[in-house]
Amino acid sequence: MRIGLACDQGGFELKEELKPLLKSMEVEPVDMGSFNEESVDYPDFAIRVAEKVSRGELERGILICGTGIGMSIVANKFPGVRAALANDLYSARCSREHNDANVLVMGGRIVGRGLATEIVKVWLTTPFAGGRHQRRVEKIKALEKETLK
Repeated sequence: MRIGLACDQGGFELKEELKPLLKSMEVEPVDMGSFNEESVDYPDFAIRVAEKVSRGELERGILICGTGIGMSIVANKFPGVRAALANDLYSARCSREHNDANVLVMGGRIVGRGLATEIVKVWLTTPFAGGRHQRRVEKIKALEKETLK
């Protein structure tokens, strides 16, 4: 699996911490920036990952900004992207089980390294439950089609 990985200055340190974890889980991180802790505009980096997930060029993405809120807002503007802000294990698991989230968003100033590592592990290993949740995801997909007309 290839996962797009991007951040702003508020998520840079955490992004760098996650790359070895992803590799150890046999996931190829595609680092799409930022590449240092200088101030940048988070939409520019969220767009890079969300576009590729939306087009099917990457299966999933991980975005990290200060709180995770800005990146979530941007990523969810793209058709087919279901970005979920998960700063705890329960949200990470439910985002996959219930929502089939394909983009994980975290707050680099909210989540510590240890917890972030566990969130990513849970998010990557939790399957989509389907069933009644599939019906709900299909409603989201239908809504996207309606709003794109």
